[in-house]
Amino acid sequence: MAKRGGFPGGGMPGNMNNLMKQAQRMQRQMEESQKDLESKEFSAKAGGGAVEVTVTGKKEVVKVKLAEEVVDPDDIEMLEDLIVAATNEALRMAEEANAEVMNKMAGGLGLGGGFPF
Repeated sequence: MAKRGGFPGGGMPGNMNNLMKQAQRMQRQMEESQKDLESKEFSAKAGGGAVEVTVTGKKEVVKVKLAEEVVDPDDIEMLEDLIVAATNEALRMAEEANAEVMNKMAGGLGLGGGFPF
């Protein structure tokens, strides 16, 4: 005769409780890591250092620094391109740091550093 109710010895409730505690702990760690990341700043340069852009982990531009020699009224387009390049690189750095935090968290779940979906 087959047993009804699934798990012999009632082992599942204890395991579920442990899983819930682990999930809550990981959620707190993830929130702390996210706050830490948001407070960090990432700077990138373009044009051999003529343009420097700093962004936060929240992906907000907080500073643009221009070398005097890059400000040429006859070539505004080059300056615009350098600002875009430096901004995109700084944002890429922030995104890379965010992905690293997420991979560490996913690795802690025993998912091999990524989600299976």
